[in-house]
Amino acid sequence: MLDRTHISSGSPYEPIIGFSRAVRIGHRVVVSGTAPVWPDGSCDSDPGTQTRRCLEIILAALREAGAGPQHVVRTRMYMTNAADWEAIGRAHGEVFGEVRPAATMVVVAGLLDPRWKVEIEAEAMIG
Repeated sequence: MLDRTHISSGSPYEPIIGFSRAVRIGHRVVVSGTAPVWPDGSCDSDPGTQTRRCLEIILAALREAGAGPQHVVRTRMYMTNAADWEAIGRAHGEVFGEVRPAATMVVVAGLLDPRWKVEIEAEAMIG
């Protein structure tokens, strides 16, 4: 049986919903859907800024799991407005432009908080 490591970001939703920001099992790290929330609970309205915030949280979880952006093999970006694809895509490219993971952009009817324009998941393989 492989060791399982749970990584928390301190999100108030983690204990309520029963999830971890990320889970590492062996060489695989899976990062949960990550929303653009700052520690004080605020949320910038700009989709590019929101994407950068999601990615900051994801990269912190990956670091704690022993991974970095170079280990990411897949991302999923959920957005509430198709018109925001370019701002979200550019911010994603700032982090993953050289890595070029498999990526999906999906337009959804809404996210948990109506202020959120984007939520991102990531998967990484270490070693």
